[in-house]
Amino acid sequence: MSEPSCERFVGVDVSKGWLDLCADPAEPGLAGHVAYDDASLQRLCDALARLRPTLIVMEASGGLEQRLACELAARSLVVAVVNPRQVRSFARASGQLAKTDAIDARTLCAFARAIRPQARPPRDLQTRELADLLARRRQLVDMRIQELQRQHTATSKVMRKSLTEHVAWLERRIAKLDEDMGQRLRDSDVWRIKDDLLQSIPGVGPVLSRTMLALCPELGQLNRREIAKLIGVAPLAQDSGKYHGRRRIWGGRSDVRRVLYMATHSAMQHNGPIAAFAQRLKATGKLPKVVITACMRKLLIVMNTVLKTGHAWNDSPVVQA
Repeated sequence: MSEPSCERFVGVDVSKGWLDLCADPAEPGLAGHVAYDDASLQRLCDALARLRPTLIVMEASGGLEQRLACELAARSLVVAVVNPRQVRSFARASGQLAKTDAIDARTLCAFARAIRPQARPPRDLQTRELADLLARRRQLVDMRIQELQRQHTATSKVMRKSLTEHVAWLERRIAKLDEDMGQRLRDSDVWRIKDDLLQSIPGVGPVLSRTMLALCPELGQLNRREIAKLIGVAPLAQDSGKYHGRRRIWGGRSDVRRVLYMATHSAMQHNGPIAAFAQRLKATGKLPKVVITACMRKLLIVMNTVLKTGHAWNDSPVVQA
């Protein structure tokens, strides 16, 4: 075993039933294929707790990684859950074109040592449950849209009746989820305060507020540039030599951005400073997509500032500037 002062990095590739591990420097027992069950997970976390690696990196895998990340964080280990696209780009840049679970674990380990991504604490149980409810709500809303579209083409009476009944059921379920999420927010002192602060901003309603609390716990903790980049509304340069390309947004949290996009349309009508900001951009000839993206970024920064300062919209003229 190496000296305690030696930096050690661990990459973990997560799948539904298995974990593939790689450590650098190598460590007996921290390599190969491990079952993703209670007993194996306990042994693995205990071994990592004894080793105290500098950084453990795994990819976001549709929520499969959350259990392992939470177990490791509970043992005060430094864990980073990273975007799979970023890791894949790193692999290609390193000349690694093949892809297996074992190769992915080695790539994650190399990525950890070379890039050292920022480690953020995993979401707690309450936040994960709220995120699950939001995800289910989005599913039901999408289903309702599909059923409403089918109503326009339904020709038989039986089909129209079935669609009408299903749409009514979906609306009841969506309303029940909204009620459940609202109750959870009101039962938590921290969430209730944050929810009130966010909804004090014109254009920010219950859906956006709950989305930010569940899917963006970093809101209020980062500066304006960091939060814009995290969500994916920061303009990225496309320049090379004398060529100056259009700035584009890229990456970020698409689930948050989708809800933010819809809320921004409301803010551009009912939020005075953002409406005036949009008009100024339009007057200078900015394209509609540029205007809406800039307003999304402004609304996001306002929400970030409100939570950071703890001042509601009406109580802080600085926030409205």
